[in-house]
Amino acid sequence: MKITMKDGSIRDVGFEEELGKNAFRHTTAHILAQAVKRLYPNTKCAIGPSISDGFYYDFDFDFHFSEENFAEIEAEMKKIVKENLLLKHFTTSRQKALQAMEEQKEPYKMELLNELPENEEISFFRQGEYLEMCAGPHVTYTSAIKAFKLLSIAGAYWRGDEKNKMLTRIYGTSFPNKDMLEAYSNRLEEAKKRDHRKLGKELGIFALSNEGPGFPFFLPKGLVLKNLLIDYWRKLHAREGYVEIATPMMLDRHLWETSGHWEHYRENMYTTVIDETDFAIKPMNCPGGMLVYKMEPHSYRELPMRIGELGLVHRHEKSGTLHGLMRVRCFTQDDAHIFMTPEQIPEEIKGVVRLIDEVYTNFGFKYHVELSTKPENSIGTAQDWEMATDGLKTALDSLGLPYAVNEGDGAFYGPKIDFHLEDSIGRTWQCGTIQLDFQLPQRFDAEYIGEDGNKHRPIMIHRVVFGSIERFIGILIEHFAGKFPLWLSPVQIKILPISDKYIGYAKEVETALKKEGLRCEVDGRAEKIGYKIRAAQLEKIPYMLVIGEKEETTSSVSVRKRDGADLGRMPIAQLLASLQSLKITP
Repeated sequence: MKITMKDGSIRDVGFEEELGKNAFRHTTAHILAQAVKRLYPNTKCAIGPSISDGFYYDFDFDFHFSEENFAEIEAEMKKIVKENLLLKHFTTSRQKALQAMEEQKEPYKMELLNELPENEEISFFRQGEYLEMCAGPHVTYTSAIKAFKLLSIAGAYWRGDEKNKMLTRIYGTSFPNKDMLEAYSNRLEEAKKRDHRKLGKELGIFALSNEGPGFPFFLPKGLVLKNLLIDYWRKLHAREGYVEIATPMMLDRHLWETSGHWEHYRENMYTTVIDETDFAIKPMNCPGGMLVYKMEPHSYRELPMRIGELGLVHRHEKSGTLHGLMRVRCFTQDDAHIFMTPEQIPEEIKGVVRLIDEVYTNFGFKYHVELSTKPENSIGTAQDWEMATDGLKTALDSLGLPYAVNEGDGAFYGPKIDFHLEDSIGRTWQCGTIQLDFQLPQRFDAEYIGEDGNKHRPIMIHRVVFGSIERFIGILIEHFAGKFPLWLSPVQIKILPISDKYIGYAKEVETALKKEGLRCEVDGRAEKIGYKIRAAQLEKIPYMLVIGEKEETTSSVSVRKRDGADLGRMPIAQLLASLQSLKITP
């Protein structure tokens, strides 16, 4: 596939390469915009980048646009592809660029141009009659775009600012051939079936309410699931030498000024006034953890100190970004902060990586790793940042763990390692993170007495494994399509008497199973057994025990699995032995 670069040069790049994929989908966004302008000439174009799995373009329509318009737009896009238009790159002065955009009546493009220096050379691509202010790269001819599909629309404020006009964002995707597009479309359909918002409601896990947008309600089965994850987290961390603390949910402004959050994170924080003093509900646990560390003096002999906290944090997210459990305004962060000497950095990071790997492996996730470096709004010296970044690189290299470098995407106080999970249908989710921080210990004047008898500054690791427990639950719902493994299922066994005559024996079976720590329920409704089996399957219950006259007479149960497999009749003791062999907990 040939693509045209910003300097006008032509390169051969494969679609499987990131550069090729971005150029391919960015070009499709241009074809979309050209089709829209041909069909609806009064439409104003904003921006249209490539994104993960596709592209989008923001438009300002002068009529009510809906997905019903997709068919005619896609038909026009196919014409543009068939025309085999050359995407020709050129540059021009800002003044001429402004003139061209004024002639085409593109105010959004003009706004962007007006913010550039007067002597700036502006990069353009032209395809047929369509002119786009863009740095590229793009495929050389429109005929390269063999398969594409418009997917959905959404509202999007111009430049992400709620004070600006709401534009219409059209999402789409494209591939070099129809087979790849069909496979992607099938994956989207599968994702819809697994949507955690739909399954979460059907399975009684969580609910969302207009009275608390972004603040999820956990229902009884959902709280069982959440507590199972927390119990698992606590068991692992006790084994790894962590202690657990709990810090206040609200602390005064001075703390957040010291930590740097008031300056760098203020717009995402909820605040209030108490006794004429500004307070903030914590968006992160780390400043409270720093206060705990400083409550008593420490020696190098105590380091590393591994301190965990399951802290409920609150962050102000824009209403348009809220999405089930995936993007909420309050969540439980499975935080931990490790205080250590500089010499302990590599081993502590390796220990955290191994812990995260163990957890993700237990859930059946693949993952890849990114190292994010110094952002523009960073605090601290260049020397500190270099030392912190080198520490993370050294640990990853010594583990032989491949990673990509994500330039400029670190936290404002330090570089970080991010873990991106891949679920059962190939989607990726950013969950675990390890952040190395030289800044907070300095800002809080944290110390330890070294072997030399002098005061030294500890180094701090911030890390999460689940990230947000709420979000991790959403990911698990979609990963397993609601069919949780036995140890994680809120209800592991449903006991199904075939009539009221056998409810007494069903209760005896329930008591025996609960004594062994199994979570089970009796379905005592006056319904036919086929109906009860089907209902239990819809609830994704791992095991169903059918009970009738033969089972009661022989002190046994007839065992069925949620996938329809009939395991036959067996004594309760045999069932318990079978379940124990399946490793009820990880």
